[in-house]
Amino acid sequence: MIVVIDFGSQYNQLIARRVRENRVYCQIEPPNVDIETIRSLKPEGIILSGGPSSIYEKNSPRMNPAIFDLGIPVLGICYGMQFMVDALGGDVRKAEKREYGFAGLTIENPGRLFDKIEAKTPCWMSHGDSITRLPDGFSVTATTDNTPVAAAENAARNLYGLQFHPEVEHTPKGKQILRNFLFDICGCKPSWTMKAFARDTISHIQKTVGDKKVILGLSGGVDSSVTAMLIHQAIGAQLTCIFVDNGLLRLNEAEKLKIVLKQHLKINIRFVNASRLFLDALAGVTDPEKKRKIIGKIFMDVFEAEAQKIQDADFLAQGTLYPDIIESRSAFGGPTSVIKSHHNVGGLPKKMKLKLIEPLKYLFKDEVRILGKTLGMPDELIWRQPFPGPGLGIRIIGEITPKRLAVLRKVDDILIAEIKAAGFYKKLWQSFAVLLPIKSVGVMGDKRTYENIVAIRAVTSKDAMTADWARLPHKLLARISNRIINEVNGVNRVAYDISSKPPSTIEWE
Repeated sequence: MIVVIDFGSQYNQLIARRVRENRVYCQIEPPNVDIETIRSLKPEGIILSGGPSSIYEKNSPRMNPAIFDLGIPVLGICYGMQFMVDALGGDVRKAEKREYGFAGLTIENPGRLFDKIEAKTPCWMSHGDSITRLPDGFSVTATTDNTPVAAAENAARNLYGLQFHPEVEHTPKGKQILRNFLFDICGCKPSWTMKAFARDTISHIQKTVGDKKVILGLSGGVDSSVTAMLIHQAIGAQLTCIFVDNGLLRLNEAEKLKIVLKQHLKINIRFVNASRLFLDALAGVTDPEKKRKIIGKIFMDVFEAEAQKIQDADFLAQGTLYPDIIESRSAFGGPTSVIKSHHNVGGLPKKMKLKLIEPLKYLFKDEVRILGKTLGMPDELIWRQPFPGPGLGIRIIGEITPKRLAVLRKVDDILIAEIKAAGFYKKLWQSFAVLLPIKSVGVMGDKRTYENIVAIRAVTSKDAMTADWARLPHKLLARISNRIINEVNGVNRVAYDISSKPPSTIEWE
């Protein structure tokens, strides 16, 4: 068991991911967590995450420095290291030269943290502050050309700090560094599995729900389907799933999902067509955050109405994942900068009548798929690409109209069909089309056209926190473009999005 203190880094959930990859359980806690709570968790180690603040700022996040007196190994990363240094009497100042991106790390003293790591290795830096004086008992263990204190330790107290980010893929030896901390320093054992998670979560759901009933919004995606299966195994017939057709689904998706869900999930499912309700409310709305809030509110209103028809329904279950929460962090007053709100996080009414159950909220997408496999779910459901709760509503830039929806549905259907036919569907994290709010001049049959532009987005990723644009074969892209322009009335130009995340997000809105 490892406790991760969340100081607000956009990468902090990657720390949890790296820990779990080593079959060690971890729990995320805020900086204001009580020291007695940490003691009660009995962790083998503590990791302090990075964050966007500077330690010398007035409102920078801090925690009780007694954490360093618990006798538990602590690893501070970036801001976490700077907090450790500041709390124990060292100095942190604004750097004369900021350091972002790749840097060459020179290991001066390997110790246990850098065991099995070459003396010179690349690392990923992201900081504008530097440590100018270490606390008593600390020594420098690694440097870069720009950062004299790139790593430091007080081995006698099992306190370690890294100015760089070992959790990101850009630090090639980062995983080994974290393994050294987990196993050599903390003495953890690789015993946490999805089977254990499923067993513990089912037991927790049973204790939480008791003899009451649970309502679940079932979209047919991986997250909600796995959530449904998990809760169904916990409480059986006490679960009622509701599939809401919000009018923003892909071509024939509602009909297809009815067949798939009924075939594979032997669960009580109610299908509700609320298309008109959503589309009327979205008429004339162009701001993406307003779209998300409207869709989230109506979604919850529909659930409230359905809940009244189900006696003893006290709980609403959602397939919220950890990346959803982290990207909507400011909705909870956390230190992480908000990127975008999610309909199942930031869009919830403040006075929701149902209590919330989110059994997957600390899992990543790949972990959810492993969980689904553990629960015996078919690949057809497990390997569906992510589809946003607001659906095509956030893939139409600008106003949502029935006509624009019809155009995008046809484009999307062609894209997915070609991606699957070429054998790329499972290789991609997501592949989708975006309808842009601009038109371009074209020539069709010797006549001038002035029609819509669609953008194709295809990315590879492991957890949606970072992503890269997919290098699809040119012949495949040409075939997709040719089919779209020839088969979809109203489109005369196709563009391919070649931006990564960061700096872009996966979805356009």
